[in-house]
Amino acid sequence: MKRKIYFLATCSTSHRIMNELDLDSFDFDQQDIKTEPVTPAQLDEMKALAGSYEALFSRRAVKYKTLRLKDKALTEADYRRLILEEYTFLKRPVIIMGDQIFIGSAAKTIAAARQALGLDIPEIG
Repeated sequence: MKRKIYFLATCSTSHRIMNELDLDSFDFDQQDIKTEPVTPAQLDEMKALAGSYEALFSRRAVKYKTLRLKDKALTEADYRRLILEEYTFLKRPVIIMGDQIFIGSAAKTIAAARQALGLDIPEIG
């Protein structure tokens, strides 16, 4: 099964999540999106799993406010272009496990990733 995480090395939240999920134990391919930018093919693969580029787009990025993007009607093509132009527009982390994708740092998203990794299986005893 393909396992990959797209993250930002300077992001403490990404590191916390990676440690919480113990990704080193699961042989994840790790890609720091600042030093190794996401390729169009990688982004298209993420979109195929996520259903849209908008689902991968971070509205928390500082440039979202400075470019006044909230005042614009963005299309899927806009989301794709912006993510490819500026790494901070990719919602982080993006975790791929086979045909499953987990986007962002919301507690429910990380809980779902933990479950997919089998980390929340109750002990019998």
